[in-house]
Amino acid sequence: MRRIDAPTLKGWIGDGRELAILDAREEGEFGRSHLFWANPCPLSRAEVRARAVLPRRPVRVCCVDGGEGGLAERLAAHLEGVGCSDVSVLDGGTPAWNAAGYVLFSGVNVPSKAFGEWVEHEYGTPSVDPAELDAMMRSGADMVVLDSRPMDEFRRMSIPSATNVPGGELVYRIGALAPRPETTLVVNCAGRTRSIMGAESLRSAGVPNRVVALRNGTMGWELAGFRCARGGTASFPPGVPDGAALARERAAGFAAARGVREVADATALRGLLTDRERTAYLLDVRDPAEYAAGRLPGSRTAPGGQLVQATDRWIAVRGARVVLVDDDGVRARMAGGWLREMGGGWEVHAYTARPEDLTERGPPRPAECPEAAAVPAVAIAPAELSALLASGGAEVVQLSRSLGFREAHIPGARWGVRTRLAALAPFNAEGRPLVIAADDEWVARLAVPELRGLTMAPVRVLEGGMAAWRAAGLPLRADRHMPTDSECVDAYLRPYDRNEGVEEAMREYLCWEVDLVREVARDGDARFGGARV
Repeated sequence: MRRIDAPTLKGWIGDGRELAILDAREEGEFGRSHLFWANPCPLSRAEVRARAVLPRRPVRVCCVDGGEGGLAERLAAHLEGVGCSDVSVLDGGTPAWNAAGYVLFSGVNVPSKAFGEWVEHEYGTPSVDPAELDAMMRSGADMVVLDSRPMDEFRRMSIPSATNVPGGELVYRIGALAPRPETTLVVNCAGRTRSIMGAESLRSAGVPNRVVALRNGTMGWELAGFRCARGGTASFPPGVPDGAALARERAAGFAAARGVREVADATALRGLLTDRERTAYLLDVRDPAEYAAGRLPGSRTAPGGQLVQATDRWIAVRGARVVLVDDDGVRARMAGGWLREMGGGWEVHAYTARPEDLTERGPPRPAECPEAAAVPAVAIAPAELSALLASGGAEVVQLSRSLGFREAHIPGARWGVRTRLAALAPFNAEGRPLVIAADDEWVARLAVPELRGLTMAPVRVLEGGMAAWRAAGLPLRADRHMPTDSECVDAYLRPYDRNEGVEEAMREYLCWEVDLVREVARDGDARFGGARV
């Protein structure tokens, strides 16, 4: 297995060739300290995650960990086993990077978060603080508040009177939401990035209204002593909005100024995606409901606002080719323009799909995981498991994400992370059958040999997973304190995910976002704004 030192990897980041830096740790560990352009690929989900973010196997990859020893090597071995042919390991992990004098970053989605702060500074994005917004509301000002997050976050908490319009939809739908140029547009998110990017999308696209971001979003609103609404559902009307043609003109100018390339037709699209010398991502930036109603075969759903907010969720390869798809000529161009400015060296293309292109329908296909399909496993139906639990005849290990486990788990289940299940071995001294429940079938199946190596008890998997348990109407339990904050290694906890010190965590998070610009300048590996033409 090839090892490289920190100066070699530093040189690779700037040499213009395709490169993926994959960190093998769980997201909570990754969030404590990592390289700027590193992409989380935790061992517990590597079989699916690696396939999603490395669509071309010969791409150059460097595996990283926190210096614990063995995690990066295990990830590298897996990648080589699935056909990756140019894999290295950073010798000494992040401690070696730090020792070489290079910068490490905390948090997640760091390139996107830092880019948002740069945009505010570079573009002069105006903002209002919570007290100003409250005064505007009380005065009856002609204004609309636009929450740029996905609906699930909006329901959790929102500014009173806000309408949910995810960031990728703003330029497309603003003509219907605010037809009068005299209306002030206030864009918010939970913190800063999506507020800034949403507001600046409208401004840079040439919307004539006064546009401002809510400084520090719902966190700032609550820290200022105001109350958020809960359970909101106000959203944009579906379908083609009024003003779509004007939005298309605005988006075209925005994208052209940043070097986004237009894909002429389906033949040209196939040529881009089948080029064996380039990594290519095919991402559908429309609303997820539109994606489910009809999409290009092989595309992944990546709503435009979230793609810009969390680029590393979808794109791991610097210098890759990124093809963004919509059916309106607005959303792909807007997201593409921002990706071009973000400094990942991406060659970005926008494709406006025709109705006859969108032949695949329904929810996204289950993740491809041949390793899981090869694991022999005995399944148990939800009703049978429920009966066994009632009689004390089984134990459940639930492999949901930690925050999901807090919200809903099978009563009596133990929470665990695949590849780290040895910590659970002592609890089943009686040797009762172990049943693995998971949100994803492939996770449960891959955990079978791991648990079999830890116990003599029979190991089963819950047939249909947690979705089948819910569908059967069987009981679920919520416990915000299980697992504890410190045990949630698989998630980087947002301030409002924490059980203690929430206000302090909010303040620390907002300061962290603001400080990212300084840290990025010190690091020197980001080239924000370099794609403008």
